[in-house]
Amino acid sequence: MLKWQTLLLFTLISCGLATTRPKQEMSLAQAAFMAAKESKAEIHAPQLFRQAEDYYLKAKSAYKRKYFNKAEEYALKSKQFSEQAEYEAIKKVTLEN
Repeated sequence: MLKWQTLLLFTLISCGLATTRPKQEMSLAQAAFMAAKESKAEIHAPQLFRQAEDYYLKAKSAYKRKYFNKAEEYALKSKQFSEQAEYEAIKKVTLEN
């Protein structure tokens, strides 16, 4: 009986350790989103900016609920769309001048 309980305990502990918090991904997504915002991407690349914002908010919500796999996925998508939005915004401003 004790062996079974010990095995169950180790299994539960290992499951909890398998999922890590995506701190770096969340931080990079936040930095990319803020950079897009500073480049006025909401004006110059509104569709990309909206997608970046949507994924960023989803990532924050999933992180808060401890759905770390989803939070990481959404943070990476947010970062990608934020970078694209920032690039498009800078490109448009440069070509206008």
